[in-house]
Amino acid sequence: MDKKLIKGNEAIAEAAIKAGCKLFFGYPITPSTEIVEYLSKHLPKAGGTLLQGEDEVASINMCYGAACTGARVMTASSSPGYSLKQEGLSYIAAAELPVVVVNINRTGPGLGGLGPTQSDYFQCTKGGGHGDYRLIVLAPSKAQEMYDYTLEAFDLADKYRNPVLILADGFLGQMMEPVELKERQAVELPAKDWVIDGCAGRPKRKLASFSLTNEIGEVNNLYWEAKYKNIQGLEQRWEEFQTEDAEYLIAAYGTCARIAKTVVLNARKQGIKLGLIRPITLWPFPEKAFAPYRGKVKGVLTVELNTGQMIEDVKLALECSVPVKLHRRLGGMLPHEDEILGDLIKQLEIPVVREV
Repeated sequence: MDKKLIKGNEAIAEAAIKAGCKLFFGYPITPSTEIVEYLSKHLPKAGGTLLQGEDEVASINMCYGAACTGARVMTASSSPGYSLKQEGLSYIAAAELPVVVVNINRTGPGLGGLGPTQSDYFQCTKGGGHGDYRLIVLAPSKAQEMYDYTLEAFDLADKYRNPVLILADGFLGQMMEPVELKERQAVELPAKDWVIDGCAGRPKRKLASFSLTNEIGEVNNLYWEAKYKNIQGLEQRWEEFQTEDAEYLIAAYGTCARIAKTVVLNARKQGIKLGLIRPITLWPFPEKAFAPYRGKVKGVLTVELNTGQMIEDVKLALECSVPVKLHRRLGGMLPHEDEILGDLIKQLEIPVVREV
């Protein structure tokens, strides 16, 4: 199949159409706006409907209502807008509704700027809204993955009756790359025997998140806890690069992982046995990827576009068995390969033949 040169945001939008998304509710905000623009032009041609809500709060609640009917539905935003969706996402998770959400990060806190950042990691992987709930979080590192993971996100949402988040930064959203626009592969999914579509000839159905008594509340929360543990066991995903003989590791996702691959290659030219673990699911965090390296490697450097957020999950996954250090850039700045390698050598006290 031929490839098409498109932005990462456009790849997400086209994948949503290919996945059978019929409803999109959102409010434009840079650097995610191309998703709304693309879908406003192309979704109606595919038999779908796009509605720009008056704000993000209205948009996420429209997604709640649409998902109750069983339709495939999506929303997209960037960091401040994503914050406004948190209450609705908690309700959607509790009602067990399949919704695909996109967050193309911009810098913060506050209005911040439009540069690439990963400062929404905590918000996206730890729930974000109120209560004990989780979103499945997929982190692409190139435009092709923004397309592929969006296709998959709709299936994961239906499989687990749970919202799924595509988390990327403004660099990935705006960058143009060749993308193979694959057709969605048919997969077997559970029947949607829970939808609200009229009760003529069948018992009434109810989709709600309210627990009438504390006893019911505890039962519900234990159910959700078991559900999330099941997802944790089945859906951890990651990529390993040059890890077979690694004595040191970099942990990075998204744009940072792209840069880190060059760091690994440059390090090996200097005799440093360096490898990369790239989490693809930020939740569930791929603890299984790090488990074989507990007490086996000499040190790990996480590379992040924040003040250090994923590093906490890396330390937990390694059970604090090896030193874990942080290299970070902030406010929309991206690190250079030499900068990362120099900091790796310095922080982990790595002896080298020649200095970087």
